[in-house]
Amino acid sequence: MLSRPRRNRKNEAVRGMMRETHLGVENLIFPLFLENGQGVKSEISSMPGMYRWSTDMVIKEIEECMNLGISNFVLFPAVAEELKDKMASHSWADDNYYLDTIRKIKQALPDACLMSDVAMDPYSSDGHDGIVENGEIINDPTLEVLNRMSVAQAQAGIDILGPSDMMDGRIGSIRRAVDNAGYSNVSIMSYTAKYASAFYGPFRDALDSAPKSGDKKTYQMDPANKMEAIREAMLDEEEGADFLMVKPALCYLDVIHVLKETSTLPITAYNVSGEYAMLKAACMNGWLDYNKAMPEMLLSIRRAGADAILTYFAKDYAQLVK
Repeated sequence: MLSRPRRNRKNEAVRGMMRETHLGVENLIFPLFLENGQGVKSEISSMPGMYRWSTDMVIKEIEECMNLGISNFVLFPAVAEELKDKMASHSWADDNYYLDTIRKIKQALPDACLMSDVAMDPYSSDGHDGIVENGEIINDPTLEVLNRMSVAQAQAGIDILGPSDMMDGRIGSIRRAVDNAGYSNVSIMSYTAKYASAFYGPFRDALDSAPKSGDKKTYQMDPANKMEAIREAMLDEEEGADFLMVKPALCYLDVIHVLKETSTLPITAYNVSGEYAMLKAACMNGWLDYNKAMPEMLLSIRRAGADAILTYFAKDYAQLVK
């Protein structure tokens, strides 16, 4: 045999030299759940090792993560039921603790890069990402709500807006709104291909944000479709997105790859709560080795084409490689 591929695998030095895909802590974005109050660190039962944090506690957590090399964080608010209404009006209210938390984090840790969640569902009494009229999710009036929410978050100091709703036209609408308000340097990471997935359950437990009726299939994408993701990406790119996201990650590695091949924008992927919970459960039962399986999972998402990965494993990975 003249050709022996194993020669390029014979020791770690050669394997390292030939390695095609590299995963660093700088590629990771750490999602954090927030809760109003003081001294709160409340574990989420369906996501072992993940917590709801009050403002004072999340600042300490972010500082600890930054010491491990993590610089990017996405913040999700748990909102009291009495503050929710059909128009999600608390999302831009002056006394919104989420906006206050953004301000306080940026004051304490100005080098932390913060990404927001722009969607109605945490604040909606209907639990949907859009305004509900007669059982239908209304698209265009929802854009005005998202605009107000985005401007309020930009004013609070957010670095990257994360529209996660999958309404048509939202990227262009938000881009114009924040630009007109004087925040043209605020980035937009669009949830470009967000699928109507079964893997979001633990996240909805964490925020108590499940729909009160119906489902999200009229605005989130059909898991059977890939070409539709390209169409969504082209529209978001034209409308002014700075990053394109695929959510979830593991069942949609082919979608990550095709967007990386067809778009000039950076591609991100969301390694979602159900994916986290599956691996955690298997490892806690001794069926898999966490310190081997977790990096392999993240590497597969990177190999598919993700420039950055939103993952609940970020801190564990940073501790492992450190």
